[in-house]
Amino acid sequence: MESLDLARWQFAITTVYHFFFVPITIGMSALVAWFHTRYLWRREPGDLRLAKFFGKLFTINFALGLVTGIVQEFQFGMNWSAYSRFVGDIFGAPLALEALLAFFLESTFLGLWIFGWGKIPEKLHVACIWLVHIGTLLSAYFILAANSFMQNPVGYRYNPETGRAEMADFVAVLTNEVQLVTFPHVIAASYMVGGAVVMGVALHKMRRSHRLAQTALATTDDPAPDHRGDVVMYRRAVRLGGVVTLVAGLAVAITGDIQGKVMTEVQPMKMAAAEALYDTPPEGECAPFSVLTVAGLGGDDPTHVIEIPCLLSYLGTGSFDGEVQGMAELEAEYRQRFGDTEATASDTYIPPIAMTYWNFRLMIGAGLFAAAVAALALLMTRKDRVPMQRWWQPLLVLAPIATVLGHSFGWIFTEVGRQPWVVFGELTTANGVSDPSVVTSTDVIVSMVVFTLLYGVLAVIEVKLFLDYVRKGAEPFEETPVVEEDDELAFSY
Repeated sequence: MESLDLARWQFAITTVYHFFFVPITIGMSALVAWFHTRYLWRREPGDLRLAKFFGKLFTINFALGLVTGIVQEFQFGMNWSAYSRFVGDIFGAPLALEALLAFFLESTFLGLWIFGWGKIPEKLHVACIWLVHIGTLLSAYFILAANSFMQNPVGYRYNPETGRAEMADFVAVLTNEVQLVTFPHVIAASYMVGGAVVMGVALHKMRRSHRLAQTALATTDDPAPDHRGDVVMYRRAVRLGGVVTLVAGLAVAITGDIQGKVMTEVQPMKMAAAEALYDTPPEGECAPFSVLTVAGLGGDDPTHVIEIPCLLSYLGTGSFDGEVQGMAELEAEYRQRFGDTEATASDTYIPPIAMTYWNFRLMIGAGLFAAAVAALALLMTRKDRVPMQRWWQPLLVLAPIATVLGHSFGWIFTEVGRQPWVVFGELTTANGVSDPSVVTSTDVIVSMVVFTLLYGVLAVIEVKLFLDYVRKGAEPFEETPVVEEDDELAFSY
């Protein structure tokens, strides 16, 4: 296997793994902030218990996500030096803002929130967790601004002497047309993840508390008020998580539809590959959308088993009779536009069709599944009901996992569907890799094995800590003691 293929594998492994943590961090920070704010407003002890309980789960995820994100910087410098050199002037500003502004907000105010119970004014304490959430949003915005430049480069000029893209308009980079539709889509999907995680965990704890209350009542005639109180508390979290999952799911669908139209405008090849549309439909005919297709692994000779007439035309253009170009026509057009320059010439301009096609559908399917479970959970928990059927146990585990995987499927579709470009129209992925004589295949293999093993260890730690804290559940309510004397500080220097 060549250095390019190995570098691609390493990028895929490290990025997809890191991306498991990102939407959970964004979504859960908002829900933890909501629970804490609601306690400040209504003084309901259960809200404070939920804020602390889900705050611990959020903190575990934040810490592991931080560690896995650092590796991204390393691999860009090692495996993708030509790409880093090309976009360095463009990416420098948004990534610097991400580190100096967004990460500062996240890490600083998360520390104040974790260690500030009773030590800082209550309203200021609640403001800290909201600032953490704002930090996660800003972080996502700056990272997506950099990624959107790769999808649709704007606000730059190419310097042929240095072979680099140079910043010409920073505002244009931050307000890239692709960025403005991608950011709300990703954030809505992140809220969907946060809602599904809270719903799944709370549903599990509610069922367990109800079982304990029933057992205590049957064996000792003890009304078990603590367990019954926990049922009420967790039920509130289940319903909030379910509502957030459904509303966010609707927002994902709306923003995804808008994003599809912009994608068809700036990256028509990606939309054609998402449908495996080889040939442009004849004039006057619309393009169908296939729900299920049977084809070879390369996507050749597709047979549409289930097909919705004209839907692809609507998704791509907003009109049921709009024209969507096929890959064969676009391939010929791209060869004419880009085939004469070393940085942009490629054997083919068609992305891997099977991966693009199926990741697009898996993304949609995972979101629909999680939304269906959320709707069912809201229906089954009406009027103080507790759903105790056995088939709930796999559903409450699979729903959060589906939202996280749906995020990853969408990300893979976005990146694979852009191929062969690392920066659309300017630099192919093959030209972005480091010089093989400097970074050899052995170098990439060694680092990939080390990172994969490290990520495996981190995964075990994450799952163990997460399950341990879920098993312990929310701690009993306790008034937060107010610390007034400086000599009570646990640490000083």
